[in-house]
Amino acid sequence: MSIGGRTIMSFINDNFMLKNETAKLLYNKYAKEMPIVDYHCHISPREIYEDKRFDSITELWLGGDHYKWRLIRSNGVSEEEITGSADPKTKFIRFAEALSKSIGNPMYHWTHLELKRYFGYDGILNADTAEEVYELCNKKLREPEMSARGIINASNVKMIGTTDDPIDSLEWHIKLAADKSFKTRVCPSFRPDKAVNIDKAGFADYIAALSKAADMPIESADDVKAALTKRLAFFCENGCLATDHGLDYMVYSPASDGEVNAIFKKAISGEAVTREEGDKYKTAILVHLGKEYAKRGIVMQIHYGAQRNVNERTFKALGADTGYDCIATRDCAIEMTGFLNALEKDNALPKTILYSLNPNDNEALDTIIGSFQGVEVPGKIQHGSAWWFSDSQIGMEAQLRSLASLSILGNFIGMLTDSRSFLSYTRHEYFRRILCNIIGKWVEEGEYPFDEKALGEIVSDISYNNAARYFGIE
Repeated sequence: MSIGGRTIMSFINDNFMLKNETAKLLYNKYAKEMPIVDYHCHISPREIYEDKRFDSITELWLGGDHYKWRLIRSNGVSEEEITGSADPKTKFIRFAEALSKSIGNPMYHWTHLELKRYFGYDGILNADTAEEVYELCNKKLREPEMSARGIINASNVKMIGTTDDPIDSLEWHIKLAADKSFKTRVCPSFRPDKAVNIDKAGFADYIAALSKAADMPIESADDVKAALTKRLAFFCENGCLATDHGLDYMVYSPASDGEVNAIFKKAISGEAVTREEGDKYKTAILVHLGKEYAKRGIVMQIHYGAQRNVNERTFKALGADTGYDCIATRDCAIEMTGFLNALEKDNALPKTILYSLNPNDNEALDTIIGSFQGVEVPGKIQHGSAWWFSDSQIGMEAQLRSLASLSILGNFIGMLTDSRSFLSYTRHEYFRRILCNIIGKWVEEGEYPFDEKALGEIVSDISYNNAARYFGIE
């Protein structure tokens, strides 16, 4: 296409986001065809096992995607046409209308990458094309390969780490492991947030459920530790390679076993615990679990720094994970180092990935990880990829620059989707293009020599090899 004498390539073209020749070489030769290790996501193992098919692009794209819901709300759309009872086409059109205004938003890029890679659509999604795209995608979804497993296979995904509660039976993981026709490894990830969050509503009810799952009485914090350890062993027997903790803020407030048990008894009886008491209980559970992870050689992930459900009215109406969260700005460096040191001093610090939602924490995290590295694997302690609100070109570049400046970028384990959508594997492509572009820029500006062998190894390792080694899947 030519505009004003200039040749204009299609939006998602071979050189999308690759702004220098070195970047183009590195992406196309070393990154593009590498498999994917999606070590943290929120897709359903049941849907993978049952090879779920989708009735419409609205179900596949907008169902459960609080990123998209948040975007549509910002365009002044009623909840009825976002999460309500409006028909699927109307919801899709409202998304398209909001998207066309979203210049500079990663959602614009992700959307068009997904349309190109999975549906072969080379145009632009906006209000004028919404119905055409809606019909095209729905027609494509009727093809045999556009099932959950088909999409995973087409994306060359070697491992998926789901997010699973300790009380989960792991029924679908067990069935997937027994199904030799499906080659992608689907691993449960131990996520004990509800047992840790003593200050959240429903804590006592959850402890009762944990007691049932672990088949043991829980009458103390010590019993909580024992029950979680028992469930962790069950997870590891069924392919668990990683754990995850979602914390409002990092905690480290050590206390005696007696004090922690007293705090537990207070909470379980229905009394409110103070923040200080809650932090002491959380610290005790987290330190115990960290040691258990180290014993088993599995990875500990810690996500922190989110303020969740900040809009009380909408939380009451819609519940959690609906797009009403934001970045917290609390400084947690002292607590983080205290926690890591409590494990390290006993030689019980597992492989650990740290994520802060606040990008202002990048430099602090990169200096923290350098203080606790080990010999188990290069980059034993990782600064995880730019997360959630930072999952953008700006956020990724900031995380990569900080990591490169203060640690060893070549040991980074790279990208993850953190998504509930089977179409989100293009986020790995997006990340790889940004990675190659920033490395290419450094080379062409004379900050690193053009050593193709070294550069190719760095890009291949960050794209796939490092994560495969880190999680022990190859």
